[in-house]
Amino acid sequence: MTQPPHDEPTAAGPDELREQVEQTREELGQTVEALAAKTDVKARAQEKAAEVKEQAALKAGELKAKAADLAHQVQDRLPDPVKDQAAQAARQARATAAQAGQLWEEKAPEPVRQKTAQGAQLARDNRKGLLAAAGVAVVVWLACRRRKG
Repeated sequence: MTQPPHDEPTAAGPDELREQVEQTREELGQTVEALAAKTDVKARAQEKAAEVKEQAALKAGELKAKAADLAHQVQDRLPDPVKDQAAQAARQARATAAQAGQLWEEKAPEPVRQKTAQGAQLARDNRKGLLAAAGVAVVVWLACRRRKG
């Protein structure tokens, strides 16, 4: 017969012994469950993937906010003549696009028009990002132009 560990009291009677056995079984079951969870590679990989996905989404949100802030700063620093030229160019581009759109509707095959419409909708849905990128491009272009001139 083995000796009980020094830190555990011995049972005084059969009821207490049964209680200790039940408690030991419960602890053993919890230990087995913990070991099984550690060896479940698929579940651990899924948990890690979810964690990484959440971190990526947070980082993307931060970067999007920074880009929007930068775009506002760029727009605030643009001189009024440049803003006016950009507005005029935008108006001309819209008029030209309307003419091209009419021609496109008349001449393009239906499947091509559907794909183009999907792309246009995507651009409209992400308008702020496109405007921010355009603003940054204008600032870079102006900076390069000033260095050469």
